[in-house]
Amino acid sequence: MCEQMDKRVLWFLWFSIPWSGVTARADMRSDFADPPIKYRPRSLWFWNNTEVTAVGIHEQMEKSCDLSKYGGFGILPFGKGFRPEYLGEEYFALYGQALAEARQRGMTMSLYDEYGFPSGSAGAPNSREVSLFARKYPEATLKRLDKHEEAVAGPAVYEKAVPAGTLMSAVAMNTATLERVDITGQVRDHRIGWQVPSGTWKIMFFTCVKDGYPCCDYLDPEAVDKFIGMTHQAYYDRFKDYFGTTIDSAFYDEPTLYRGEGRTWTDQFNEKFERRHGFDPRPYYPALWYDIGPQTEAARNYLFGFRAELYASGFPRRIQDWCGRHGIAATGHQDQEEVVNPVSVSGDLMKCFQYQAIPGVDKIGGDRPAERVYKIISSSAYNWDKTLVMSETYGAMGDLSWDSMYAVAMEQYTKGINILIPHAVWYDDTHVTFKPELSYRSPIYAKGLPEFNTYIARLNVLLQNDGRHVCDIAVLYPIATLQGSHHLDGPLGFYQGGVDVPEADYLDVGEVLIAGAGRDYAFLHPEVLDEACKVQGDELVLPNRIHAERFKVLVLPGHKTIRWSSLKKIAEFYEGGGKVIATGRLPNKSAEFGHDRDVTRTIEAMFGTQVGVTKNANGGMASRLKALNAATLREALDIAPGVYDVEYESQDVLRYIHKVNDGTHVYLFANIGGKPIDTHAKLRGRMELEAWDPHTGQIVPAESTPEVEAGCDVTKVRLTVPPTKSIFILGKDIKPNAASQPQRNY
Repeated sequence: MCEQMDKRVLWFLWFSIPWSGVTARADMRSDFADPPIKYRPRSLWFWNNTEVTAVGIHEQMEKSCDLSKYGGFGILPFGKGFRPEYLGEEYFALYGQALAEARQRGMTMSLYDEYGFPSGSAGAPNSREVSLFARKYPEATLKRLDKHEEAVAGPAVYEKAVPAGTLMSAVAMNTATLERVDITGQVRDHRIGWQVPSGTWKIMFFTCVKDGYPCCDYLDPEAVDKFIGMTHQAYYDRFKDYFGTTIDSAFYDEPTLYRGEGRTWTDQFNEKFERRHGFDPRPYYPALWYDIGPQTEAARNYLFGFRAELYASGFPRRIQDWCGRHGIAATGHQDQEEVVNPVSVSGDLMKCFQYQAIPGVDKIGGDRPAERVYKIISSSAYNWDKTLVMSETYGAMGDLSWDSMYAVAMEQYTKGINILIPHAVWYDDTHVTFKPELSYRSPIYAKGLPEFNTYIARLNVLLQNDGRHVCDIAVLYPIATLQGSHHLDGPLGFYQGGVDVPEADYLDVGEVLIAGAGRDYAFLHPEVLDEACKVQGDELVLPNRIHAERFKVLVLPGHKTIRWSSLKKIAEFYEGGGKVIATGRLPNKSAEFGHDRDVTRTIEAMFGTQVGVTKNANGGMASRLKALNAATLREALDIAPGVYDVEYESQDVLRYIHKVNDGTHVYLFANIGGKPIDTHAKLRGRMELEAWDPHTGQIVPAESTPEVEAGCDVTKVRLTVPPTKSIFILGKDIKPNAASQPQRNY
């Protein structure tokens, strides 16, 4: 909110300050006009299905740098016909030559950690089908959780051998009352004996077994360390002089929890869980498959939530820790990121990247709309205060048009991605497995690649920095309801997430905000809301060092289950004058045991019992939409008083992102549609503005005027953007000339 100021004073301040142009470092201006090689995109370079030679490496690196304007590579050995032997000395000799060539040309390299993909096997199943990891460490490979059950009528004596594997839990559940009895303690010498009470009981054994998939146990840090020792450490032992300079990062590819039929587990789960939460998880194992009564949603949140924590700290974190000790950053992405329910795919898609320097995503073909989750990935960076966000882009998308290439890039960068890794350059371009082939040899792309890569480099000049992300709207990431409504072996199959969660509208909410209402936002993870955010007046503040966000509005997407700890913080925000918008189902279950009534009582106090708006004495507003669409969401946002960071004067909205870098406001506006857009945007604050064109490198004054709206300074700027084009608007806040102001002592 802006305080009222006399318009005559505003007029005087604006017109008494001499025009000096937007203050931007001279090196930024020169870098934007002619981007240095460090800002150019680095492609994946598939060493595919052929013998790689020193001559081929030299030629392809030279021409990729000079003709295509690439800034480096991530070398990806691929296919059964690849030679020389992966991780053999001849292989490392050729890899060393590539590093030397890169250093000579000022290129940088990312250490791709596999032979094919997914990461974790040191010889992935889609390469030569020989896992060096499984051969050396068979006991450290992937494990899964199996369930064995049978119905028994009591009273009776039940005796049976326990199924093979590590017994995680044995539970009997009354099929009528859902009463559960933990009978794990009745097991002796791999047999169980139990006196079955009256009634019909489902007797269940839960065992952790070796799955057979040859990657490392993603949930076990010691197994991950063994994989790192075989791969990352082998490169460091030979090329340590390149680490931190020519090699600046490592890249992992498509680890996932959907291995093991979506039941990836680890035999140390119970003891680690009890150390973390202080109670025994064994009585709650049936909730992984079944409704166990009122405790179902909370039990699932504890169990699935802890598995997600083990995954995040077991694979990405161990790789990041190793990279950090060796002077580089870790990046990489999950598989099937676009699945609405990630619980059996990535666990918790935001949390996957909590411990990783550069969160990442994969934009790939095959009707997989990764663009719907770009904001999940970039919001993870904002939540846990990261600078960079990566996307592996264009894989298996066919021979795209240049308009499509640009449109994909623009959508990514306006949604927070600032490292685009093109997929891919192919060593043997006569046997391309996944089109497009983005190299100087391509009759489709060769001519346009220098211009495209220069365009991406200009985006990187302005966005690859510690610029603070600015938005007014937080959307609660609904992991509590996704976990609470999930169960294993669901009807959709593990590859598609297993279980449809009908209340989960959060991805639709994000797209309506951006494409319909024209408002940027950030997803807010419940852990970050609970542990880091502070209520300050009518704002919800995330006091990060880089991304210090101040939210005026919190959007509550559809929830059945919510953390009681999160809801308490939301209620505090509302009571302090904050604005809350609910888009779908309101929660009635708690992710913690014993707080269902607290949830229903608090939700009713905020939203009442009818669709509409409730208010409190402090100005707090709680709106419940009758339907989720651009009109209803825009109306609810407009009811909340105040001036938003960016507002459009027409229904034609551009994709945008706003960051503040060293006092300079940087806005990227993009038109990814097929018709021109000519509109005005109101930017909160009084600024001198320039237009920086990333397509040409040209910098000119922007057509803008100062205004006052609701007592707040705004700068109105005209945006005329052709189809598949973008423009930066850069501005500095206008302040009275310090030299003309009297000195004050405080």
